[in-house]
Amino acid sequence: MKNWKVIVLVLAAAFAGLAAGYVFFGKTQPVANHEGHNHDVAAGEKKETIWTCSMHPQIRQNEPGQCPICGMDLIPLDEAGTSDNPLVMQMTEDAVKLANIQTMEVGAGTGAASKTIFLTGRIEADERHVASQVSHLPGRIEQLFVTFTGESVRKGQKLATIYSPALISAQKELLEARKWADSQPQLLEAVRNKLRYWKLTDATIQEVEKSGKIQETLPVYADRSGVVLKRRVAVGDYVKEGSVLFDLADLNQLWVLFDAYEEDLANIRIGDKVSYTVAAIPDKTFSGTVSFIDPVVNPQTRAASVRADVRNVGGMLKPDMFVKGTIEARPRTAQKGLMVPKTAVLWTGPRSVVYVQVPDADVPSYEYREIKLGDAVGDKYLVLEGLNAGERVVVNGQFVIDAAAQLNNMNSMMNRNVKTVAEEQKVPDYRAETPADFKKQLGEVVQAYLALEQALVGSDPAAAKKAAPQLLSALGSVKMELLKGDAHMYWMEQLKALKAHTGNIAESDDLEEQRKQFGFLSMALTNAVKAFGIQNGQLYVIHCPMAFDNQGADWLSAERKVQNPYFGDAMLTCGVVKDSL
Repeated sequence: MKNWKVIVLVLAAAFAGLAAGYVFFGKTQPVANHEGHNHDVAAGEKKETIWTCSMHPQIRQNEPGQCPICGMDLIPLDEAGTSDNPLVMQMTEDAVKLANIQTMEVGAGTGAASKTIFLTGRIEADERHVASQVSHLPGRIEQLFVTFTGESVRKGQKLATIYSPALISAQKELLEARKWADSQPQLLEAVRNKLRYWKLTDATIQEVEKSGKIQETLPVYADRSGVVLKRRVAVGDYVKEGSVLFDLADLNQLWVLFDAYEEDLANIRIGDKVSYTVAAIPDKTFSGTVSFIDPVVNPQTRAASVRADVRNVGGMLKPDMFVKGTIEARPRTAQKGLMVPKTAVLWTGPRSVVYVQVPDADVPSYEYREIKLGDAVGDKYLVLEGLNAGERVVVNGQFVIDAAAQLNNMNSMMNRNVKTVAEEQKVPDYRAETPADFKKQLGEVVQAYLALEQALVGSDPAAAKKAAPQLLSALGSVKMELLKGDAHMYWMEQLKALKAHTGNIAESDDLEEQRKQFGFLSMALTNAVKAFGIQNGQLYVIHCPMAFDNQGADWLSAERKVQNPYFGDAMLTCGVVKDSL
């Protein structure tokens, strides 16, 4: 009985193992490789299928699965969409949906297009209506009838009284001159004019002459109406002739000074209407007209003052209030043109980039396009060059497209002027006529090159300087006489570049200079390997889009794994495999 139970358990375990094997391995198709002979389950399959992610094309795997970055199902590389044009990025329908890519048709602007300029500023007193109330004679302040800042003053209002010894002496002179009025009338008139100069009225002068009594104090009257901005004296102060007693301003006329930044100044003109609000009166909108634009830009704020005049009816506005205003300005550039939404534009230094949907494409395709923009008009830009009416630009998801293009070594914001496949195929193909011995010698050059590459990956300029002579020695061992005709001449061209840049690396102790020379060296050696081939092994051409200030550079590697010689540990894995040799 016990033996029977053991048999049942063994059979159950066997069936469980078969089931598990089916689950984990039943759907895979094993491929055996015996000494170069491929035995594929699928008949007619000539090469291994590479699986990639439609959203992250840098992912490359030899079997299906999920993207380790976003979790999407991997798709065959052939289905991911490839284009010979480095300006066109192709994507799958799933990738378009996941990135939420949205497009909008480029429309034409109208002649009435305007630009809303938002400004901030403050209210100030009109400088043309600000004056100083001064003392017209020297003396001591005996009384003040205006005692605080902000007090309103009417023209002719008594402001203060002054005790003045000089005034007393002048009155004595007046009384003496009065006695000699018949014989010397000119003397009397001169003394009167002296008192008039001190702002004594003719009535006051006549009263002194008639009564014969000297006035020890003199009242000071306001020369104009206004509000006291500042009181500069107190009772008991001694003032000189011309000393300022009060600063007065007529606040019925004010200035609104807006700060306009440099990019807005070109579109603001004298006579433009400006609307503004103040926090103290939120339910009221004021308006004015631009009357002056400061010709000098403030070096601290990088803005110039734009002034509007305003009548302060009812005294609602007060100096130093903050204001927020808008000007509906008409841009100086031509108004009739194409308009593109601001959200469609990617900025990269002096360049403006958009992605344009390729019409009637079999798969979603988007073309990299550099455009020239005019002024901003509302939420759009005027397009001066680069787009045609009716084209559709990407207004959402363009960063995803640009990132994918960059990783695929295609034109993008950071990766400009990538060569097309046709241009890269201009390297001549002499592999069929190249002797095996030459290919073997070229392979030895590659091995020496790879040693130099590893030194740069390790950011070791001394090791690179030591590896460079070994590469020069390998180049000297290549027997160029093995090549004939055009192949010989093409090798001579590459050899000249290879020796020159390797020699520069050998002579330099500067790591950045060595990497710069290595970029040129890699270009020449890649051309040579493409043209002549090597006897054994496989090489990968890897591209770093960020090398040399985002100009990009390639290098050769014996492995698909990215180890960047242009940045080392700083960005060791920056790069994408673009070709295999």
